[in-house]
Amino acid sequence: MVIWVTGLSGSGKTTLCNALWEQLKPALPELVILDGDAVRAVLGGGLGYREQDRVVQIKRIQNMAKMLSDQGLTVLVAALYASPELLCWNRENIDDYFEVYLEASLDTLKSRDRKGLYGDTGSGAVTNVVGVDIKWHIPEAPDIKFKTDGPEAPSVLAERVISTIPRLREAQRVP
Repeated sequence: MVIWVTGLSGSGKTTLCNALWEQLKPALPELVILDGDAVRAVLGGGLGYREQDRVVQIKRIQNMAKMLSDQGLTVLVAALYASPELLCWNRENIDDYFEVYLEASLDTLKSRDRKGLYGDTGSGAVTNVVGVDIKWHIPEAPDIKFKTDGPEAPSVLAERVISTIPRLREAQRVP
């Protein structure tokens, strides 16, 4: 199974995947995380942040997630870029696919911005930012959507994901 978590930078993708990991790993030793930033660090090798580079990055993650899932692993993916074509590919090619969309206001994203992505883009200093100068495509049909502006803890959102997916719910019940 692949649980694909998407949203703009700062929406909580990695945080939610880590909360899912903490709650599920004891019951699902075959659980792995593919985080977009970590995959880029391992495989980046000159891959930039332009839109065409982001497509290459997502295709890498898609292929890795599918390969791992096909081998019986449960894969948590934290990935930013979400064009309709790429998300459609996931649904068509990955068995037992579940999509989570994290939505947050620009004010929330700016308040969580550790990378300086949402700074003063008028100066030209920050470029190739999804949602700023690269179009953000809101997922058309996520299996579940969370607004992450509020005070809900990541563990609460993780519990909601787990309760929605029968396989995860069952895994937690096994002693």
